[in-house]
Amino acid sequence: MNTSTDVLVIGAGPTGLAVAVSLAQQGFDVTVADDQAEGDNTSRAAAVHARTLEVLEPLGVTATMTARGIHSPRFTIRDRDRVLVPVDFRRLPTAYPYTLMISQADTERILLARLEALGGRVARPYRLVGLEQDGEGVTAAFDDGSQVRARYLVGADGMHSTVREQAGIGFTGGTYAESFSLADVRLRGGVPADEVELFFSPEGLVVVAPLPGGAFRIVATVDQAPDKPDVAFVQRLLDLRGPAKEPVVIEEVVWGSRFRVHHRVADSYRAGRVVLAGDAAHVHSPAGGQGMNAGLQDAAALGEALGEALRTGAEGPLDGYAARRRPAAEQVVRFAGRLTGLATVGRRWRPLRNVLLRMLAVLPVFRKRLAWRLSGLVYR
Repeated sequence: MNTSTDVLVIGAGPTGLAVAVSLAQQGFDVTVADDQAEGDNTSRAAAVHARTLEVLEPLGVTATMTARGIHSPRFTIRDRDRVLVPVDFRRLPTAYPYTLMISQADTERILLARLEALGGRVARPYRLVGLEQDGEGVTAAFDDGSQVRARYLVGADGMHSTVREQAGIGFTGGTYAESFSLADVRLRGGVPADEVELFFSPEGLVVVAPLPGGAFRIVATVDQAPDKPDVAFVQRLLDLRGPAKEPVVIEEVVWGSRFRVHHRVADSYRAGRVVLAGDAAHVHSPAGGQGMNAGLQDAAALGEALGEALRTGAEGPLDGYAARRRPAAEQVVRFAGRLTGLATVGRRWRPLRNVLLRMLAVLPVFRKRLAWRLSGLVYR
C-alpha cells in the first residue's frame, strides 16, 4: 500500500469505491483500504434509484449497471391482495424512469472494474487502528504496523465506522425493536417479475423485489430473525403477509441473513481533514430501498468536493458537501422511518391506515411526491 496519497478511502463498499473512481477520474492519487481479505459477494442492497443512476453517469458505470439489472417501473404498497398505493415511475423527468434491481455485489464489481481501469486498486486486508491529523493532512495507522499519509481521509467504513470513532464524531439516533430477515429466493406464483412490492401487515412489513437471474429479494421485520432463514421460515412470512389469492411458493433460499437496523445520523460529516460518507454517516430502515442510494449520492458529491478542495486548497467545498448531504440524510431517515411505522401499525389501526392511504393514493399530487421521494429526484 502507498505510504502517501492525495486521498485515503477507508472502506471498499459501493460508497468508498465510487469516491475513489471520481477522484481517479480527476487525476488524483487515491488509495482504498479495506479490512476484508476479499470483497463481500453477498447481495445485501439491491435497489438503485433514478437519481443515483444520474449521479453515477459521470463515473462511467451507469450504462453497465442498467444493462445488467432489472428495470422495475412500478412500486406498489399493498395490504395482502389490496393495493393501497401504486407508484409509477414511468413519467418521471429522467433517463431512468424505474428502479434498477441489481445486487450490491454486482454494483461493487462494476465500480471496482472501473477503478482498476483508471489504474486504482484496493489494498486488502488492512484494518485501521488509529489516525492523527494536522493542518496539512492525516496519518492513518493500520494493524500491520504500516502508516499512510494523506491530504484527506474518507470514512466509508460502514455503521461501525472506526474512522468516525477515531475522529470523535457522534452518531445520534436509536435502534428499531424488530430485527430484519433478508433472503434471496427462488419462487413461483403471486408476485410480478418487474415490480417492487411492499406488503403491510400487523405481523410486520415484507418487501418482495425481483433480482436478475430469476431470484427475488425478501426483506421482512421479525421479532427474532434466524441467522440463516430456511424455506419454511420464508414461506411462513409470505403466507402471513404476502398475496392471498395467488400464494407465493418458496422453492429455494439461495442466501439469507439477519440484521438489526438503527436510525442514526452522524453529528457532523467532517472533522478537519476527515470526511464521512455512506453508512458511516447515516443508517436507517431498509423500507423504500434508500440506504445504498444515499451512500452513492454522498460519494458523487464528495468526489467533486474533494477534487475542488485538492485543486484550490479551499475548505469551502467540503463544508458545502456536509451542508447539502447531512440534511438529505435526515430526510431519508425520517422517510424510511415513516414507511416502517406505517407498515408495522397494530391490527387495531390497520383499517384506518388502509382507508387513509387509499384516499391519498387517488390524489395525483400524492403519488407524484412519493415517486419523486422514492426515486431520489427530490434531492437534485
